[in-house]
Amino acid sequence: MPVFSFQQSAMSIATIRRQVKNVAYNFSDAQVKVREATSNDPWGPSTGLMSEIADLSNNPSAFTEIMSIIWKRLNDHGKNWRHVYKSLVLLDFLIKCGSEKRDSRVESLKYFGGCLNF
Repeated sequence: MPVFSFQQSAMSIATIRRQVKNVAYNFSDAQVKVREATSNDPWGPSTGLMSEIADLSNNPSAFTEIMSIIWKRLNDHGKNWRHVYKSLVLLDFLIKCGSEKRDSRVESLKYFGGCLNF
């Protein structure tokens, strides 16, 4: 008989709550992926998920949606410190592997990434 721990139930409740918010706020596929990558879960975003987000960043509309969630997460604080950390990890990945378009948005990302000194 499997052991059911409080930590497992808390994570599943958080996952269900996240899914309900995704539907209630009508988040796009790109926004849902960014929310998942920058969640408060105690593990980092997977490379596969970050690669999917990087691929989506080639679409100008999706790029704007991705950056809006990242910006919102970067402004979190307190108990949501993982949102900030994971947003920086994702932003670093997008700078290195995201859209190659040389518009002002991408150039500003590269400048911002250079300031972080990862």
